[in-house]
Amino acid sequence: MDINYELYKVFYYVATSLSFSEASKQLYISQSAVSQSIKTLEKKLEQPLFIRSTKKVQLTPAGKVLLKHIEPAMNLIQRGESQLLDSGSLGLGQLHIGASDTICRYFLVPYLKQFHKKFPNVPIKVTNATSVSCVDLLEQGKVDLIVTNFPNAHLNHSYIQKTVCNFTDVFIANPAYFNLKQQEIPFEELKQYPILMLDRKSTTSEFLHNLFLQHQLELIPEVELSSNDLLIDLARIGLGIAFIPDYCLSRESKDLYVVRTKEKLPSRQMVASINPTLPVSQSTEEFLKLLPEL
Repeated sequence: MDINYELYKVFYYVATSLSFSEASKQLYISQSAVSQSIKTLEKKLEQPLFIRSTKKVQLTPAGKVLLKHIEPAMNLIQRGESQLLDSGSLGLGQLHIGASDTICRYFLVPYLKQFHKKFPNVPIKVTNATSVSCVDLLEQGKVDLIVTNFPNAHLNHSYIQKTVCNFTDVFIANPAYFNLKQQEIPFEELKQYPILMLDRKSTTSEFLHNLFLQHQLELIPEVELSSNDLLIDLARIGLGIAFIPDYCLSRESKDLYVVRTKEKLPSRQMVASINPTLPVSQSTEEFLKLLPEL
């Protein structure tokens, strides 16, 4: 089927903005030109791609299928353009990493520093997202590399390049509010305390909920947030017992202690992954070399 690339480009901008007027602004063409392009594409594909109304635009099931394929292609083209335009040192293009703010702060910073020192002219872009959302970014071609927690039910095992860190999660509390320091608490008793944890969109939350389910227990947290640092702050002021990766607990946290549990908490990993179906930039290869491999 011979369909002009420009038609797919117009479709992409309308589909991602769900607005003909917004797409016209981004493409610097008239709204009527946008509308005509979509009509032409729909005619060539012989099915509607959008549900149009006076208030909003929605994708049809066919439109959603098409976007799933077009979006990675558009992102791949944009990445190629960026690498050519931004290429500086040794022909390397921009390095674009996806990772959670916790992984960025507590793990990636030293390696980003090393990379920047080695290749000072290479632009570095970091997109913060949960480990679950990072997988979507990678599959859509929006980032070159992700560093995420594992197990991660959303991550294709063929994407994993190396395991870069092993860690254990811990429950932490302030002894001034929760005097459990000398005890070993079973999950059944622990769930009666206010539990502070990451929200359900995170692999950490998924991990803990599954762990409790394995013991036929339902976990109902008191607080769910998107920041481990904020969980630590709330545990410090006595709002509850926080569940965090052990590497987030600094030596300076003298007013907090690790609550020992009767059931053993399995260790987890941190992994670096690429999308093997997309070209791997030289900057990504160089950054992967800096990361440890366990």
